[in-house]
Amino acid sequence: MAALTRIVSRSVVLRQTNIDTDQIIPARFLSTTERAGLGKNAFNDWRWQADGSPNAEFAFNQPHNQGRAILLAGRNFGCGSSREHAPWALTDLGLQAIVSSEIADIFRNNSLKNGLLPIVLDEADVQELMQHPDDELTVDVAARELRTSSGKAYSFPLDGFSQTCLLEGVDQLGWLLGRVDEIERYEAARAA
Repeated sequence: MAALTRIVSRSVVLRQTNIDTDQIIPARFLSTTERAGLGKNAFNDWRWQADGSPNAEFAFNQPHNQGRAILLAGRNFGCGSSREHAPWALTDLGLQAIVSSEIADIFRNNSLKNGLLPIVLDEADVQELMQHPDDELTVDVAARELRTSSGKAYSFPLDGFSQTCLLEGVDQLGWLLGRVDEIERYEAARAA
């Protein structure tokens, strides 16, 4: 997992509310434990027509949205069943942050463990950002702040441990493995 310190990108907008994990990555694509390649199935039933051709109306299929790393989403994003495949699919699609006024707890936790930053802002702020998807946004993980190109800043909550893991580019196990020497010293002192 790469360190996530700063994201600079324009945004993709999905105004729908209650986007659940089955819409993010349909259950029929959950048979793999590989993260790579899941992005092609992200939002599968919205992105592709029955004949396999792209749905030109869907935001991620529009040429101007290619390469954007920030998703502005409607309220209650990531609700539904627990599946790590959802953040895997979104990061493989190229996303680094999801901004919404409400992000489901399990999805939020799975995202943080997999290098995808969930940002919760007030609904009015999210709606304002959605009006300007072509404005460049800057997310500063260390400052816990999202800034617009016009200089407006939005603070967002992020617990210290998750922030450290994102900044270091590690998950919980990686964080622990990075402290093996400290753990062994502690255990040796206790054994004596």
